[in-house]
Amino acid sequence: MSNRALLEVIALDVEDAVAAQAGGADRLEMVTDIAADGLSPSRETFAAIRAAVDIPLRVMLRRADGFAVGDLAGLLETARGLRAEGADEFVLGFLDAEGGPDLAAVEVVAAELDGCRWTFHRAIDRAPDRDQLRKALAELPGLDTYLTAGSAAGVDEGLPVLLAEAARAGEPGYGARILVGGGLALRHLPELRAAGIDAFHIGGAARPEGWGRPVSAAAVAEWRGALG
Repeated sequence: MSNRALLEVIALDVEDAVAAQAGGADRLEMVTDIAADGLSPSRETFAAIRAAVDIPLRVMLRRADGFAVGDLAGLLETARGLRAEGADEFVLGFLDAEGGPDLAAVEVVAAELDGCRWTFHRAIDRAPDRDQLRKALAELPGLDTYLTAGSAAGVDEGLPVLLAEAARAGEPGYGARILVGGGLALRHLPELRAAGIDAFHIGGAARPEGWGRPVSAAAVAEWRGALG
């Protein structure tokens, strides 16, 4: 059985995607407008990236900054359009006014995805009760991953939470894979790997020259090498 960890890299365009794959990324998270923490890409961008690389793509379903679902009808239209282009893995997550999971919205979107695999993104790090959120979402079809730093402030502060949740793997609400991202640094990897965490997500770390510059294949390769 392989001990290879999954490395997911944020891609904004074809150049990013090609460099990430060349560096050894296992999967891409496709977004646009990183200033808004990542919104849904266009169908055209998805199609261009899908044609350029042959690793899995998880596509963001989010139309506005923040964690409220906003225009649900528009979001479902976006999902249908991306699926029509061949998208079959997604990233989403919505909170209600109290910060809990917006179950109604998440259930409707999950139903639209009709069994496609999806990640609940870092909205979990803004929720006041992570355990309640996990248990509320546990039975939704397709949910297989939580993208989390353990804290809204990033992995430095969230590390104890990540380790505690990893130790609960298999309990009700804790069946989905932990994908660590948000202020993740190479120095965090030994402790996370020792805890059994095997999936990692990088964005800025793949761009040593900043978000205004494309993904560096060399930077991705450094992470790939560190993960084994």
